[in-house]
Amino acid sequence: MTAVVATGIKDTLGHAVPPFTPHAISVSLPTWRDNVGYEEGEKRVVESMVSGYPRFFIHLSIQKLASICEQKFGINGERSLLCSSKRAADHCREFILARAALSGISTHVRLVRYLVCPEHSSFHPSSSTDECVELHIVLFPVDMLAIAKQFWQHTGMGISSRFAERCLSILDSHQPSSPVTPPRPPMSWRSPYKAPNKHYSKHMPGSPPLDVERRSSMSLPPCPPDVLCKDQDTYIEERYGRNLPLGAGAYAKRALRRRIAGVLVHDTMDDGPHGPSAGALDAELGPSSRGVKDVTEDDVFLFPTGMAAIWNAHQLALAVRPVAKSACFGFPYTDTLKILQKWGPGCHFFGHGGESDADTLENLLEQTSSENPSTPPILAVFTEFPSNPLLHSPDLPRLRSLADKYDFLLVVDDTIGNFVNIEVLPYADVVVSSLSKIFSGCANTMGGSLVLNPQGRHYAALKQHLSTNYEDVYFNEDALFMERNSRDFAQRVRIIDVNTEAICDFLRARSLAANTTHRESIAIKEVYYPKYSCPSNYVKCQLPEGGYGGLFSLTFTSLAASRAFFDALSCLKGPSLGTNFTLACPYTILAHYNELEWAAEYGVEEGLVRISVGMEEKEVLMRCFEDALKAAEAATAVVN
Repeated sequence: MTAVVATGIKDTLGHAVPPFTPHAISVSLPTWRDNVGYEEGEKRVVESMVSGYPRFFIHLSIQKLASICEQKFGINGERSLLCSSKRAADHCREFILARAALSGISTHVRLVRYLVCPEHSSFHPSSSTDECVELHIVLFPVDMLAIAKQFWQHTGMGISSRFAERCLSILDSHQPSSPVTPPRPPMSWRSPYKAPNKHYSKHMPGSPPLDVERRSSMSLPPCPPDVLCKDQDTYIEERYGRNLPLGAGAYAKRALRRRIAGVLVHDTMDDGPHGPSAGALDAELGPSSRGVKDVTEDDVFLFPTGMAAIWNAHQLALAVRPVAKSACFGFPYTDTLKILQKWGPGCHFFGHGGESDADTLENLLEQTSSENPSTPPILAVFTEFPSNPLLHSPDLPRLRSLADKYDFLLVVDDTIGNFVNIEVLPYADVVVSSLSKIFSGCANTMGGSLVLNPQGRHYAALKQHLSTNYEDVYFNEDALFMERNSRDFAQRVRIIDVNTEAICDFLRARSLAANTTHRESIAIKEVYYPKYSCPSNYVKCQLPEGGYGGLFSLTFTSLAASRAFFDALSCLKGPSLGTNFTLACPYTILAHYNELEWAAEYGVEEGLVRISVGMEEKEVLMRCFEDALKAAEAATAVVN
């Protein structure tokens, strides 16, 4: 069973989460003040950060590689974003030029293909496959960095930190004939607080500031104090048998696709001579457990991140179906809405995602269809089941009925529910997931998946397009870690489900929602959890042995109570979710600091605290939350 991180780690501002993890995907922001300081660009916070969520914080290895590329290929101080394929670089270039044009700015973007090869390697096609790494560099004027960073954040299509380290390891083996200017220092890339706007926040935890000046006169520290250096990391990975040669990547990806498709008769923890046994050509396969006939591993497509899966799902819809606006049903994770707004003709937003919004959506479909009956009224509906952070579950049967009647695609993100607990594929044309969350659990690698429903009306067209155009840019080493991490996925989910339900039942019993007397002393206003939030919709997709997942959110009767609860909570604190250890964050502060009033209109209050429960001993967790609740109730007594 995967080890868990102990609670109670203190004084870790800016350090990697999990601790001592070179490719950690979160960062420690242990107090409410730290989170606000991060959002406001407070020097104390920003300069402490050595880690962050990869789409918002550029990993130090990627920063170093980008600096080398800018010195080698840049002109007049150009900045860069790094992609692993020409197609991704082309999309980045198109996005920068299009967004600049909307602002009335004329600019240029250059693309450079850089084949990073060992010094001894002669350039020819086979060497580039076996030894070299193909890097695509997007170069642009420094004043376009803010726009370019949006592409990195929204699409999740940039290179990974392991990809960068592979390039750096090759470059480090070279003996340059002339000295190279040291790369710029590590940057938190967090811009100062700006006046509120009426759109989603541009930044999330660990986001590099988009207006940072280029500084190349200082060198990167050799190894931040709370992360392992490469030789330490390699030793630990090899000592515990977690490394396989990169050539095993194809086996790892095949194992992942089979695991997600639910076709492995005997999922195994073992490795064969060439890679994971679950990815072997002779592995025993059977009918899918995903609730839909004829699902196979060939219906599963892997991507570098969960957002890359969502972005590619939208690109797929735009390519296969008549172009029209999409609809976002329910209050989603930040970048999903951004994707629907910034690519294609736009998006209808139904931010509450309840019955009333379903009625409004149906009226829109009927009206638009009557005005132009020859064309589907919308491209697709994108929805989360359940949603992040309010854990609302949409009425998927009703959305499926509308999709059939009005001929649009239904795309469902099941990251929060996960396919151990729920089965949404029978209702969806496409299911997308962030594998970086509980599927991995270790918070040390990224990944995403897209699954097609072979019984869907548009399956043939969707499958044909992906079969022709899908590009595998999921770095082999990331896939190897993901495959290893996910082997005990189902067992971990069961433990976390039990822990989470116990905590939520305890907290809800002490909330306004469950009490009619002595309300003046109560600190918790509401517990958002699928068991209590739209339960009738959730159970329509809940598997017989499925739980309610490991995520919940709390709102409080005062902001003082929110702060007191969060600060007293003795667990790791930072962005992300779905970790094997308990992880908390003041979600609205991090995701919507520049639009608090707008978010509140949809129930996402300023004081909302989101908690992803881990695998710690249940008794330990209960004490942790009881202590935090006492602090919140004490703060409430002072306020009252």
